[in-house]
Amino acid sequence: MNELSAFSSGKYEGAVKEDGRGPSVWDTFSHTIGNIADFSNADVAVDQYHRYEEDIQLMKDLGMDAYRFSISWSRIFPNGSGKVNQAGIDHYNKLINALLAKGIEPYVTLYHWDLPQALHDKYKGWLSNEIIKDFATYAEACFEKFGDRVKHWITFNEPRAFTIQGYDLGLQAPGRCSIILHLFCKEGNSSTEPYIVAHNVLRSHGAVADIYRKKYKKTQGGSLGIAFDVVWYEPEKNTKDDIDATQRAQDFQLGWFLDPLMFGDYPSSMRSRVGSRLPNFTQSEAALIKGSLDFVGINHYTTYYARNNSTNLIGTLLHDSIADSGTITLPFNGTKPIAERANSIWLYVVPQSMRTLMNYIKQKYGNPTVFITENGMDDPNSPFISLKDALKDEKRIRYYSGYLSNLSASIKDDGCNVKGYFAWSLLDNWEWVAGYTSRFGLYFVDYKDNLKRYPKQSVQWFKNFLKPIK
Repeated sequence: MNELSAFSSGKYEGAVKEDGRGPSVWDTFSHTIGNIADFSNADVAVDQYHRYEEDIQLMKDLGMDAYRFSISWSRIFPNGSGKVNQAGIDHYNKLINALLAKGIEPYVTLYHWDLPQALHDKYKGWLSNEIIKDFATYAEACFEKFGDRVKHWITFNEPRAFTIQGYDLGLQAPGRCSIILHLFCKEGNSSTEPYIVAHNVLRSHGAVADIYRKKYKKTQGGSLGIAFDVVWYEPEKNTKDDIDATQRAQDFQLGWFLDPLMFGDYPSSMRSRVGSRLPNFTQSEAALIKGSLDFVGINHYTTYYARNNSTNLIGTLLHDSIADSGTITLPFNGTKPIAERANSIWLYVVPQSMRTLMNYIKQKYGNPTVFITENGMDDPNSPFISLKDALKDEKRIRYYSGYLSNLSASIKDDGCNVKGYFAWSLLDNWEWVAGYTSRFGLYFVDYKDNLKRYPKQSVQWFKNFLKPIK
Protein backbone atom coordinates (compact mmCIF):
# COMPACT_ATOMS: atom_id res chain seq x y z
CA MET A 1 0.00 0.00 0.00
CA ASN A 2 1.38 3.39 -1.00
CA GLU A 3 1.66 6.21 1.53
CA LEU A 4 0.75 9.58 0.16
CA SER A 5 -0.38 13.15 0.74
CA ALA A 6 -2.80 15.42 -1.06
CA PHE A 7 -3.77 18.98 -1.95
CA SER A 8 -6.37 20.96 -3.86
CA SER A 9 -5.49 23.77 -6.26
CA GLY A 10 -8.09 26.06 -4.69
CA LYS A 11 -6.58 25.63 -1.22
CA TYR A 12 -2.86 25.52 -2.06
CA GLU A 13 -1.91 27.23 -5.30
CA GLY A 14 -2.67 30.92 -4.92
CA ALA A 15 -1.54 33.01 -7.94
CA VAL A 16 -5.20 33.37 -8.90
CA LYS A 17 -4.61 36.13 -11.46
CA GLU A 18 -1.30 34.90 -12.89
CA ASP A 19 -0.48 33.33 -16.24
CA GLY A 20 -3.95 33.71 -17.71
CA ARG A 21 -5.97 31.88 -15.07
CA GLY A 22 -9.64 32.83 -15.09
CA PRO A 23 -11.74 33.33 -11.94
CA SER A 24 -13.56 30.42 -10.29
CA VAL A 25 -16.79 30.42 -8.31
CA TRP A 26 -14.68 30.11 -5.16
CA ASP A 27 -12.79 33.31 -6.00
CA THR A 28 -16.13 35.09 -6.20
CA PHE A 29 -17.55 33.40 -3.11
CA SER A 30 -14.51 34.03 -0.92
CA HIS A 31 -14.47 37.73 -1.82
CA THR A 32 -18.08 38.12 -0.69
CA ILE A 33 -18.31 39.44 2.87
CA GLY A 34 -19.76 36.97 5.36
CA ASN A 35 -18.85 33.75 3.54
CA ILE A 36 -15.43 32.98 5.07
CA ALA A 37 -14.92 32.63 8.82
CA ASP A 38 -11.85 34.87 9.07
CA PHE A 39 -12.70 37.10 6.06
CA SER A 40 -9.72 35.67 4.14
CA ASN A 41 -9.47 34.42 0.56
CA ALA A 42 -7.24 32.05 -1.41
CA ASP A 43 -5.57 34.66 -3.64
CA VAL A 44 -2.21 33.58 -2.19
CA ALA A 45 -3.19 30.47 -0.16
CA VAL A 46 0.15 28.76 0.62
CA ASP A 47 1.64 29.83 -2.73
CA GLN A 48 2.44 26.35 -4.01
CA TYR A 49 2.16 27.72 -7.54
CA HIS A 50 5.58 29.31 -6.99
CA ARG A 51 6.95 27.00 -4.25
CA TYR A 52 6.20 23.58 -5.73
CA GLU A 53 9.85 22.58 -5.98
CA GLU A 54 10.38 23.37 -2.30
CA ASP A 55 7.25 21.43 -1.37
CA ILE A 56 8.22 18.44 -3.51
CA GLN A 57 11.47 18.26 -1.59
CA LEU A 58 9.43 18.15 1.64
CA MET A 59 7.51 15.20 0.17
CA LYS A 60 10.75 13.46 -0.70
CA ASP A 61 12.16 14.10 2.77
CA LEU A 62 8.99 12.66 4.28
CA GLY A 63 9.36 9.46 2.26
CA MET A 64 6.24 9.84 0.12
CA ASP A 65 6.04 7.94 -3.15
CA ALA A 66 2.91 9.60 -4.57
CA TYR A 67 1.10 12.95 -4.39
CA ARG A 68 -2.50 13.78 -5.10
CA PHE A 69 -3.19 17.27 -6.46
CA SER A 70 -5.94 18.94 -8.44
CA ILE A 71 -5.78 20.91 -11.67
CA SER A 72 -7.51 24.27 -11.78
CA TRP A 73 -10.00 24.10 -14.66
CA SER A 74 -9.76 27.87 -15.19
CA ARG A 75 -5.97 27.64 -15.60
CA ILE A 76 -6.51 25.35 -18.59
CA PHE A 77 -9.62 27.10 -19.94
CA PRO A 78 -9.90 30.58 -18.36
CA ASN A 79 -13.49 30.89 -19.58
CA GLY A 80 -14.33 27.23 -18.95
CA SER A 81 -14.27 26.42 -22.66
CA GLY A 82 -12.78 27.77 -25.88
CA LYS A 83 -9.03 28.19 -26.29
CA VAL A 84 -6.53 26.33 -24.14
CA ASN A 85 -4.29 28.51 -21.97
CA GLN A 86 -0.75 27.32 -22.72
CA ALA A 87 0.68 28.91 -19.58
CA GLY A 88 -1.59 26.68 -17.50
CA ILE A 89 -0.47 23.59 -19.41
CA ASP A 90 3.15 24.61 -18.91
CA HIS A 91 2.72 24.98 -15.15
CA TYR A 92 1.24 21.52 -14.61
CA ASN A 93 3.81 19.96 -16.94
CA LYS A 94 6.55 21.44 -14.76
CA LEU A 95 4.81 20.22 -11.58
CA ILE A 96 4.30 16.69 -12.92
CA ASN A 97 7.86 16.45 -14.23
CA ALA A 98 9.27 17.74 -10.92
CA LEU A 99 7.32 15.09 -9.01
CA LEU A 100 8.48 12.28 -11.30
CA ALA A 101 12.08 13.48 -11.08
CA LYS A 102 11.90 12.87 -7.31
CA GLY A 103 10.28 9.46 -7.73
CA ILE A 104 6.82 10.71 -6.68
CA GLU A 105 3.83 9.50 -8.70
CA PRO A 106 1.17 12.09 -9.57
CA TYR A 107 -2.49 11.32 -8.81
CA VAL A 108 -4.55 14.04 -10.49
CA THR A 109 -8.00 15.32 -9.55
CA LEU A 110 -9.75 17.09 -12.41
CA TYR A 111 -12.45 18.84 -10.39
CA HIS A 112 -11.96 19.93 -6.79
CA TRP A 113 -14.89 22.39 -6.61
CA ASP A 114 -13.35 25.35 -8.51
CA LEU A 115 -15.86 25.73 -11.36
CA PRO A 116 -14.86 28.49 -13.80
CA GLN A 117 -16.99 31.52 -12.93
CA ALA A 118 -17.63 32.07 -16.64
CA LEU A 119 -19.61 28.82 -16.89
CA HIS A 120 -21.70 29.67 -13.84
CA ASP A 121 -22.46 33.06 -15.38
CA LYS A 122 -23.15 31.56 -18.80
CA TYR A 123 -25.54 28.73 -17.92
CA LYS A 124 -25.46 28.18 -14.11
CA GLY A 125 -22.71 25.57 -14.30
CA TRP A 126 -23.66 22.14 -12.95
CA LEU A 127 -27.36 22.97 -13.20
CA SER A 128 -27.18 22.82 -17.00
CA ASN A 129 -26.74 19.90 -19.40
CA GLU A 130 -24.19 22.06 -21.22
CA ILE A 131 -21.66 21.37 -18.47
CA ILE A 132 -21.25 17.75 -19.64
CA LYS A 133 -19.67 18.72 -22.96
CA ASP A 134 -17.48 21.45 -21.45
CA PHE A 135 -16.22 19.21 -18.64
CA ALA A 136 -15.48 16.43 -21.13
CA THR A 137 -13.52 18.86 -23.33
CA TYR A 138 -11.50 20.04 -20.31
CA ALA A 139 -10.84 16.47 -19.15
CA GLU A 140 -9.74 15.38 -22.61
CA ALA A 141 -7.32 18.30 -22.84
CA CYS A 142 -5.74 17.04 -19.60
CA PHE A 143 -5.55 13.47 -20.92
CA GLU A 144 -3.88 14.74 -24.10
CA LYS A 145 -1.35 16.98 -22.35
CA PHE A 146 -0.54 14.99 -19.20
CA GLY A 147 -1.78 11.42 -19.69
CA ASP A 148 1.56 10.09 -20.89
CA ARG A 149 2.81 10.59 -17.31
CA VAL A 150 -0.36 10.62 -15.17
CA LYS A 151 -1.71 7.11 -14.57
CA HIS A 152 -4.34 7.80 -11.90
CA TRP A 153 -7.17 10.26 -12.58
CA ILE A 154 -9.90 11.34 -10.16
CA THR A 155 -12.69 13.04 -12.09
CA PHE A 156 -14.44 14.58 -9.05
CA ASN A 157 -13.54 15.26 -5.45
CA GLU A 158 -16.43 14.91 -2.99
CA PRO A 159 -19.33 15.38 -5.39
CA ARG A 160 -21.86 15.13 -2.58
CA ALA A 161 -20.12 17.82 -0.55
CA PHE A 162 -20.17 20.49 -3.25
CA THR A 163 -23.67 19.41 -4.30
CA ILE A 164 -25.10 19.81 -0.77
CA GLN A 165 -23.00 22.73 0.44
CA GLY A 166 -23.19 24.69 -2.81
CA TYR A 167 -26.73 24.01 -4.07
CA ASP A 168 -28.72 22.85 -1.02
CA LEU A 169 -27.44 24.60 2.12
CA GLY A 170 -25.79 27.52 0.33
CA LEU A 171 -22.76 27.43 2.66
CA GLN A 172 -20.16 27.03 -0.08
CA ALA A 173 -19.68 28.26 -3.65
CA PRO A 174 -21.76 29.13 -5.57
CA GLY A 175 -23.98 29.65 -2.51
CA ARG A 176 -27.39 28.64 -3.83
CA CYS A 177 -30.32 27.55 -1.63
CA SER A 178 -33.94 28.24 -0.75
CA ILE A 179 -33.73 27.53 2.97
CA ILE A 180 -35.88 29.89 5.03
CA LEU A 181 -33.27 30.49 7.73
CA HIS A 182 -30.36 31.25 5.38
CA LEU A 183 -29.72 35.00 5.15
CA PHE A 184 -27.27 35.05 2.25
CA CYS A 185 -28.87 32.85 -0.41
CA LYS A 186 -30.35 35.09 -3.08
CA GLU A 187 -31.41 32.30 -5.44
CA GLY A 188 -31.75 28.53 -5.69
CA ASN A 189 -34.11 25.65 -4.94
CA SER A 190 -32.88 23.28 -2.23
CA SER A 191 -35.53 20.66 -3.02
CA THR A 192 -34.51 20.13 -6.67
CA GLU A 193 -31.10 21.63 -7.49
CA PRO A 194 -28.95 19.16 -5.50
CA TYR A 195 -30.45 16.28 -7.48
CA ILE A 196 -29.93 18.06 -10.82
CA VAL A 197 -26.30 18.88 -9.97
CA ALA A 198 -25.55 15.32 -8.81
CA HIS A 199 -27.16 13.91 -11.96
CA ASN A 200 -25.04 16.11 -14.22
CA VAL A 201 -21.89 15.21 -12.27
CA LEU A 202 -22.55 11.49 -12.81
CA ARG A 203 -23.38 12.01 -16.49
CA SER A 204 -20.20 14.07 -16.89
CA HIS A 205 -18.09 11.35 -15.29
CA GLY A 206 -19.69 8.77 -17.59
CA ALA A 207 -18.91 10.86 -20.66
CA VAL A 208 -15.29 11.38 -19.58
CA ALA A 209 -14.78 7.70 -18.73
CA ASP A 210 -16.12 6.75 -22.15
CA ILE A 211 -13.69 9.13 -23.89
CA TYR A 212 -10.75 7.88 -21.82
CA ARG A 213 -11.46 4.21 -22.42
CA LYS A 214 -12.03 4.64 -26.15
CA LYS A 215 -9.16 7.01 -26.94
CA TYR A 216 -6.50 6.98 -24.20
CA LYS A 217 -6.57 4.00 -21.86
CA LYS A 218 -4.95 1.54 -24.26
CA THR A 219 -1.96 3.76 -25.03
CA GLN A 220 -1.64 5.55 -21.68
CA GLY A 221 -2.50 2.65 -19.38
CA GLY A 222 -4.18 4.80 -16.72
CA SER A 223 -7.25 4.45 -14.51
CA LEU A 224 -10.21 6.65 -13.50
CA GLY A 225 -12.03 7.03 -10.20
CA ILE A 226 -14.00 9.47 -8.03
CA ALA A 227 -13.18 10.54 -4.47
CA PHE A 228 -16.34 10.28 -2.33
CA ASP A 229 -16.76 11.96 1.05
CA VAL A 230 -18.04 9.38 3.52
CA VAL A 231 -19.00 9.92 7.13
CA TRP A 232 -19.58 6.56 8.79
CA TYR A 233 -22.94 6.34 10.58
CA GLU A 234 -23.84 4.28 13.64
CA PRO A 235 -27.45 3.91 14.81
CA GLU A 236 -28.11 6.09 17.85
CA LYS A 237 -30.20 3.32 19.40
CA ASN A 238 -30.35 -0.36 18.60
CA THR A 239 -33.90 -0.12 17.28
CA LYS A 240 -35.26 -1.03 13.84
CA ASP A 241 -36.19 2.60 13.16
CA ASP A 242 -32.66 3.86 13.86
CA ILE A 243 -30.98 0.96 12.06
CA ASP A 244 -33.13 1.62 8.98
CA ALA A 245 -32.44 5.36 9.26
CA THR A 246 -28.70 4.67 9.38
CA GLN A 247 -28.88 2.80 6.08
CA ARG A 248 -30.95 5.61 4.52
CA ALA A 249 -28.35 8.14 5.68
CA GLN A 250 -25.70 6.12 3.85
CA ASP A 251 -27.95 5.77 0.78
CA PHE A 252 -28.36 9.54 0.63
CA GLN A 253 -24.57 9.99 1.05
CA LEU A 254 -22.36 7.37 -0.61
CA GLY A 255 -25.15 5.44 -2.32
CA TRP A 256 -26.43 8.57 -4.09
CA PHE A 257 -23.28 8.56 -6.23
CA LEU A 258 -21.77 5.08 -5.98
CA ASP A 259 -24.95 3.06 -6.61
CA PRO A 260 -25.45 4.47 -10.14
CA LEU A 261 -21.77 3.83 -10.91
CA MET A 262 -21.95 0.24 -9.66
CA PHE A 263 -25.56 -0.78 -10.30
CA GLY A 264 -26.89 1.71 -12.88
CA ASP A 265 -29.41 3.65 -10.76
CA TYR A 266 -29.94 5.54 -7.53
CA PRO A 267 -30.76 3.64 -4.31
CA SER A 268 -34.37 2.50 -4.03
CA SER A 269 -34.78 4.51 -0.81
CA MET A 270 -33.98 7.67 -2.77
CA ARG A 271 -36.33 6.74 -5.59
CA SER A 272 -39.21 6.17 -3.16
CA ARG A 273 -38.62 9.23 -0.96
CA VAL A 274 -37.59 11.85 -3.54
CA GLY A 275 -40.01 10.78 -6.26
CA SER A 276 -40.21 12.86 -9.43
CA ARG A 277 -37.60 15.34 -8.15
CA LEU A 278 -34.94 12.66 -8.63
CA PRO A 279 -33.90 12.61 -12.31
CA ASN A 280 -33.87 9.46 -14.40
CA PHE A 281 -31.00 8.08 -16.44
CA THR A 282 -31.72 7.11 -20.01
CA GLN A 283 -30.85 3.54 -20.91
CA SER A 284 -27.70 4.68 -22.72
CA GLU A 285 -26.64 6.97 -19.83
CA ALA A 286 -27.08 4.16 -17.30
CA ALA A 287 -24.99 1.85 -19.50
CA LEU A 288 -22.26 4.52 -19.79
CA ILE A 289 -22.16 5.22 -16.05
CA LYS A 290 -22.43 1.68 -14.70
CA GLY A 291 -18.98 0.12 -14.43
CA SER A 292 -17.17 3.37 -15.31
CA LEU A 293 -14.98 3.40 -12.17
CA ASP A 294 -11.59 1.71 -12.16
CA PHE A 295 -11.24 2.49 -8.45
CA VAL A 296 -13.24 4.01 -5.61
CA GLY A 297 -11.71 6.95 -3.74
CA ILE A 298 -12.84 7.40 -0.14
CA ASN A 299 -12.37 10.61 1.86
CA HIS A 300 -13.08 9.53 5.43
CA TYR A 301 -12.55 11.64 8.53
CA THR A 302 -15.22 10.98 11.13
CA THR A 303 -18.33 9.16 12.41
CA TYR A 304 -21.82 10.30 13.49
CA TYR A 305 -24.88 8.77 15.07
CA ALA A 306 -28.01 8.44 12.94
CA ARG A 307 -31.59 8.31 14.10
CA ASN A 308 -34.99 8.25 12.48
CA ASN A 309 -36.53 11.69 12.00
CA SER A 310 -39.98 11.08 13.43
CA THR A 311 -41.11 14.71 13.84
CA ASN A 312 -40.40 16.03 10.30
CA LEU A 313 -39.48 19.41 11.84
CA ILE A 314 -36.32 19.39 9.72
CA GLY A 315 -38.43 18.70 6.65
CA THR A 316 -40.57 21.73 7.37
CA LEU A 317 -37.55 24.01 7.79
CA LEU A 318 -35.32 22.65 5.00
CA HIS A 319 -37.43 20.83 2.38
CA ASP A 320 -34.22 19.50 0.84
CA SER A 321 -32.18 16.34 0.33
CA ILE A 322 -31.26 16.16 4.03
CA ALA A 323 -34.92 16.20 5.01
CA ASP A 324 -35.73 13.73 2.23
CA SER A 325 -33.55 11.08 3.89
CA GLY A 326 -35.78 11.05 6.97
CA THR A 327 -32.74 10.89 9.22
CA ILE A 328 -31.00 13.10 11.76
CA THR A 329 -27.22 12.66 11.90
CA LEU A 330 -25.20 14.19 14.72
CA PRO A 331 -21.93 13.47 16.56
CA PHE A 332 -23.86 13.36 19.84
CA ASN A 333 -26.07 10.88 21.62
CA GLY A 334 -28.09 13.26 23.73
CA THR A 335 -25.39 15.56 25.08
CA LYS A 336 -22.60 12.97 25.01
CA PRO A 337 -20.16 13.33 22.08
CA ILE A 338 -19.35 10.23 20.05
CA ALA A 339 -15.61 10.67 20.75
CA GLU A 340 -12.82 13.21 21.23
CA ARG A 341 -13.13 16.21 18.91
CA ALA A 342 -10.48 17.74 16.65
CA ASN A 343 -10.58 21.50 15.98
CA SER A 344 -13.37 21.48 13.39
CA ILE A 345 -16.85 21.29 14.89
CA TRP A 346 -17.69 18.37 12.57
CA LEU A 347 -14.59 16.21 13.13
CA TYR A 348 -14.54 13.57 15.87
CA VAL A 349 -11.87 10.90 16.26
CA VAL A 350 -13.40 7.41 15.79
CA PRO A 351 -10.60 5.24 14.30
CA GLN A 352 -12.42 1.88 14.33
CA SER A 353 -14.95 3.18 11.81
CA MET A 354 -12.29 3.13 9.10
CA ARG A 355 -12.28 -0.67 9.27
CA THR A 356 -16.08 -0.86 9.46
CA LEU A 357 -16.45 1.40 6.43
CA MET A 358 -13.99 -0.62 4.36
CA ASN A 359 -15.94 -3.78 5.14
CA TYR A 360 -19.23 -2.08 4.24
CA ILE A 361 -17.85 -1.15 0.82
CA LYS A 362 -16.42 -4.64 0.37
CA GLN A 363 -19.74 -6.30 1.15
CA LYS A 364 -22.13 -3.94 -0.63
CA TYR A 365 -20.12 -3.16 -3.75
CA GLY A 366 -18.21 -6.38 -4.41
CA ASN A 367 -14.82 -5.46 -2.94
CA PRO A 368 -13.73 -2.89 -5.53
CA THR A 369 -10.24 -1.38 -5.64
CA VAL A 370 -10.21 1.42 -3.05
CA PHE A 371 -7.86 4.31 -2.36
CA ILE A 372 -8.23 6.32 0.82
CA THR A 373 -7.98 9.66 -0.95
CA GLU A 374 -8.24 11.81 2.21
CA ASN A 375 -7.92 11.18 5.94
CA GLY A 376 -6.68 13.51 8.65
CA MET A 377 -7.54 15.96 11.42
CA ASP A 378 -6.99 19.61 12.25
CA ASP A 379 -5.68 21.74 15.10
CA PRO A 380 -6.73 25.35 15.71
CA ASN A 381 -4.80 28.26 14.22
CA SER A 382 -4.57 30.35 17.36
CA PRO A 383 -2.45 33.48 17.91
CA PHE A 384 -2.02 32.30 21.50
CA ILE A 385 -0.22 29.06 20.54
CA SER A 386 3.54 29.42 20.09
CA LEU A 387 5.29 27.90 17.07
CA LYS A 388 7.07 25.47 19.39
CA ASP A 389 3.78 24.22 20.82
CA ALA A 390 2.04 24.16 17.43
CA LEU A 391 4.63 21.67 16.18
CA LYS A 392 3.76 19.27 19.01
CA ASP A 393 0.78 17.58 17.35
CA GLU A 394 0.41 14.49 19.52
CA LYS A 395 -3.35 14.31 18.84
CA ARG A 396 -2.68 14.13 15.08
CA ILE A 397 -0.20 11.30 15.64
CA ARG A 398 -2.80 9.41 17.70
CA TYR A 399 -5.37 10.04 14.97
CA TYR A 400 -3.21 8.68 12.15
CA SER A 401 -1.99 5.76 14.24
CA GLY A 402 -5.56 4.73 15.07
CA TYR A 403 -7.00 5.13 11.58
CA LEU A 404 -4.06 3.50 9.80
CA SER A 405 -4.00 0.50 12.16
CA ASN A 406 -7.70 -0.06 11.50
CA LEU A 407 -7.15 0.35 7.76
CA SER A 408 -4.33 -2.18 7.92
CA ALA A 409 -6.57 -4.64 9.77
CA SER A 410 -9.27 -4.26 7.11
CA ILE A 411 -6.72 -5.25 4.46
CA LYS A 412 -4.77 -7.99 6.24
CA ASP A 413 -7.52 -9.56 8.32
CA ASP A 414 -10.69 -8.81 6.35
CA GLY A 415 -9.44 -8.92 2.76
CA CYS A 416 -10.56 -5.40 1.80
CA ASN A 417 -9.05 -4.37 -1.52
CA VAL A 418 -7.38 -1.11 -0.45
CA LYS A 419 -4.40 -0.12 -2.59
CA GLY A 420 -3.30 3.29 -1.29
CA TYR A 421 -3.67 6.00 1.31
CA PHE A 422 -3.47 9.81 1.18
CA ALA A 423 -3.06 11.88 4.33
CA TRP A 424 -4.83 15.25 4.35
CA SER A 425 -2.74 17.21 4.17
CA LEU A 426 0.92 17.88 3.47
CA LEU A 427 0.73 21.54 4.52
CA ASP A 428 -1.54 23.74 6.57
CA ASN A 429 -3.65 25.57 4.02
CA TRP A 430 -6.70 27.71 3.27
CA GLU A 431 -9.65 25.52 4.31
CA TRP A 432 -12.59 26.81 2.24
CA VAL A 433 -15.16 28.56 4.50
CA ALA A 434 -12.92 28.02 7.55
CA GLY A 435 -10.24 30.16 5.88
CA TYR A 436 -6.97 29.97 7.80
CA THR A 437 -8.59 29.10 11.16
CA SER A 438 -7.89 25.39 10.77
CA ARG A 439 -4.55 23.54 10.44
CA PHE A 440 -4.64 20.07 8.84
CA GLY A 441 -1.00 19.95 7.73
CA LEU A 442 1.88 17.67 8.62
CA TYR A 443 3.97 20.78 8.00
CA PHE A 444 3.16 24.03 9.81
CA VAL A 445 2.85 27.08 7.55
CA ASP A 446 3.76 30.39 9.20
CA TYR A 447 1.24 32.82 7.72
CA LYS A 448 2.98 35.71 9.49
CA ASP A 449 6.49 35.00 8.18
CA ASN A 450 6.62 34.51 4.42
CA LEU A 451 4.70 31.22 4.53
CA LYS A 452 7.70 29.32 5.91
CA ARG A 453 7.17 25.57 6.32
CA TYR A 454 8.11 23.76 9.55
CA PRO A 455 7.79 20.01 10.19
CA LYS A 456 5.42 19.04 12.99
CA GLN A 457 6.11 16.00 15.14
CA SER A 458 3.76 14.01 12.89
CA VAL A 459 6.33 14.33 10.07
CA GLN A 460 8.86 12.30 12.05
CA TRP A 461 6.11 9.84 13.02
CA PHE A 462 5.24 9.34 9.34
CA LYS A 463 8.92 8.94 8.43
CA ASN A 464 9.23 6.14 10.98
CA PHE A 465 5.93 4.62 9.89
CA LEU A 466 6.99 4.56 6.22
CA LYS A 467 10.43 3.00 6.73
CA PRO A 468 9.26 -0.65 6.82
CA ILE A 469 7.29 -0.07 3.60
CA LYS A 470 10.28 1.09 1.59
